[in-house]
Order: sequence, then C-alpha cells, then structure tokens
Amino acid sequence: MQKIPVIAIFDVGKTNKKLFLFDEHYRIVYERSAKFIETVDEDGDPCENLESLRLSVFDSLRDVFKRPEFEVRAINFATYGASFVYVDEEGQPLTPLYNYLKPYPADLKKQFYATYGGEEKLSKETASPVLGSLNSGMQLYRLKYEQPEVFRQVKYALHLPQYLSSLISGEFYTDLTSVGCHTNLWDFTTGDYHAWVKEEGVREKLAPLKSADEAFPASFPGNTYKVGIGLHDSSAALIPYLVNFQEPFALISTGTWCITLNPFNTSPLTAAELKQDCLSYLQYKGKPVKASRFFGGYEHEQEMKRIAIHFDMSTAVFKTMEYDPEIIHRLQQRHKQAAGWQEQGSALPTSGFAARDLAAFSSGIEAYHQFMLDLVAQQVVSSNLVLRGTGVKRIFVDGGFGKNAIYMNLLASCFPDKEVYAASLAQATAIGTAMAIHPIWNSKPLPNDLIELKFYAVTHQEA
Repeated sequence: MQKIPVIAIFDVGKTNKKLFLFDEHYRIVYERSAKFIETVDEDGDPCENLESLRLSVFDSLRDVFKRPEFEVRAINFATYGASFVYVDEEGQPLTPLYNYLKPYPADLKKQFYATYGGEEKLSKETASPVLGSLNSGMQLYRLKYEQPEVFRQVKYALHLPQYLSSLISGEFYTDLTSVGCHTNLWDFTTGDYHAWVKEEGVREKLAPLKSADEAFPASFPGNTYKVGIGLHDSSAALIPYLVNFQEPFALISTGTWCITLNPFNTSPLTAAELKQDCLSYLQYKGKPVKASRFFGGYEHEQEMKRIAIHFDMSTAVFKTMEYDPEIIHRLQQRHKQAAGWQEQGSALPTSGFAARDLAAFSSGIEAYHQFMLDLVAQQVVSSNLVLRGTGVKRIFVDGGFGKNAIYMNLLASCFPDKEVYAASLAQATAIGTAMAIHPIWNSKPLPNDLIELKFYAVTHQEA
C-alpha cells in the first residue's frame, strides 16, 4: 500500500488540544482532540497541566506512528502565547506552567517600569501594552526576584511551542513569533532583545533564536521526519493569507476579540495607539505586524441576550438574520449614530449600544440592526488605527462576524475604497503551522485555493 505523506500538527489552545495530520494538499486526513483538567500552581492559581500535555504529545504520536497508511515527514507545534516553561540542563520543567492571567504583583511591576524608563517608554519600544503576566517577559522578571534559586537553575526559558518541540527534537530554540507577541522582551525599534533583558541576566536564559521556517531532525534514532520549532498561534493563523496574497491586505480576526492585523504597517507604535490597545507582533519571517483590537465578540454575546430577553425571542434568530438596507436607512435618519464617536479619534472599549433604551425600537430585528451599526462603527475606529496610510486595498474577515451578513454589509459600506471579503479557512492556525515549513516535508507547490472568499459590494453609503 502506498503510504500518504503527512505532517503532524499540534494545535494547543487554552481549552482544546488538537492533533491534525495534513496530506500534501493540506487536507485533514486524521484528527484527534483532547481536553485536560487544569491543575494549580504553588499559590493555588489555576494553570495548565504540563505533565498531561507532555504525555498527550507522546501518546498521540505513538498512535499516529502505528498507522500503516501514513508516512510522517514532519511535526510542528502552535500554541497560545505568553506562557513559559522553565527547564533545567536536562530539559526538565522546574516550575508549573504559570497562567498568563495570574495576577502580577503591583510592587514588582512598579519596580520594573521605574528602573527601565516608565510604562510609556517601554511600551513604545517593546510594542507591548502594559498587561502584567500577559507580557511573558514579566513572568521571567518575577521568577528572578521571587524565586532566585529556581532562576539560577533555569537553563532555558522556552515559550510553550518551543518546549513541546524540544520533547521531540531534543533541541532548544527561541522562535521570533513567540518573542514578538507582547512579551516586553523584544525592542521593535532596534530589532533585537530589549536592553533590560541583558541587564537582568535574562538574555542568557533564552535559547538561540531561530526562524519559524526552520526544522531539525528528531532525537529518536532511525527516524527521518523533521521537527519544526513551533509558532505562536495568532502568527500561525496569518501565514495562509501571507502565502496566498501579495497585495497589501488586512485581516480582521473575529472571536471574543476583534483583532485587525496589518502585515503592511511597519510604523512604530505611538503612545496614543498603545493606550487604544494597539500592539505589534512579529510574523514568521520576522517582520512586524501592527494590530488593533476591541472586545467586540464578547459585547455581541451580551447584547444579543439583552435584545432577546427584551423582545422575548431566541438568540438563534440573530445568527441567520438578513441584512435589511431599509431598516439601516431608517435608523440612520432617526438615531444619533455611533459614527459620531469616530470623530473623537479614540477607540472605545465598547460600541456604546448598551446605553441605548431598547424601548426605542419596534422589534428585536430593528434593535439588532442598530446594535450592528454601533458595533461596526467601533470596528472602523479600531481598524483605522492600523489601516491609515498603509495602502491596504483588501480587508479579509474571518471568524464569527464573517458569517454575519449585517456586519459584513455595513463594514463594506464603511470602507468604500477597499474590497471587503468574508474569508473562510478551517483550521487556519494548524494549516499556517504546516505551511511555515512547507519545503521541508511537502513536494508539491503551496496551494492557492485554500481560502474561500465572499465579496461584499457597497450597497449603500453611510448617511
């Protein structure tokens, strides 16, 4: 029987841990999913069960290697960011995998920023808003001062994708996409580690830097497959778009957060942009990607429920609701629009719809259209922070709002000078992780038909 050449991709989220096998056409030929019960660290704070995750990697691969129909040519990893595994000389973890939501000590934070020039200066240089433990470099700083003996034993601080990779390759590396993800470690103005990293003795705890498109032999004798060094999941999800589209574009990734990623904006972050929740990532080729975000998906969940309760209807109605331009036109004539907030030039944490009295609307359908008017106005404020002056001609929307006809039509009308598309790509993170090392395992050309696009023409102009 002819074996199918495949790549094994571990896609490790906070909730779901998945293993995919892709063939050379990037079709999923095998899938396995797992969930683990969280454990707690020494302070009683919840954290990832690192031992369960480690065992799961080996169990999953053992199962795959037993299947005679597959020839595994490569393995790669993508995981959530801002998570360090501290390993000793033998590669064994020294601490729990601390949660990036773990509260950060106020006195230590004050000490850090006072020593290195203040929050505004450091945030601008590292393209990292002040996020406490979500700035993973701050976790290393904390370890040094709270657990100095453990810090001394640390051979390497590995971000989670690189730790998982080391289990198979036996090699220790640092990946640019993980370092360049609001960590406080990378100085975007110099293109190198920030000065504090060396001054605090942290630089020597970071494994050698490698590009995410490199791969290395497995540590198990007799095997021919290669092992990638792993990527940060948000950066991995952008790769299929970077591979398929050369003209300047922006990707609005919609879920709990609505994140606008612009790989064609390399201008340094301003203090004002940082205050409005902008940040920069490093993509897999090492170039900066400017991003803005707001809590749009979360607000959508809350306001859908509020409208449904008020009008005694099911929230399911909103998921398939059609766009009605007449309702939009009527609402624009009648109500002060959220577009008024755009003129203030500052991103709001929400759309402002929560302050509206639902009694002012004749139906849930009308109220929902108004909510989407407000939400999209806020989306425009947020997206424009990274779009202005960059020559972007296309906007791709993936995730939940890409399936929302009202959102998509309104977005198209707000950007009449750009092509607006709903983009659909199942398992974008896993596919991007496989694409990062494509030449190493795949004999076929990179596919250019994986992303399904639906174009939204401008149907009306904003009043």
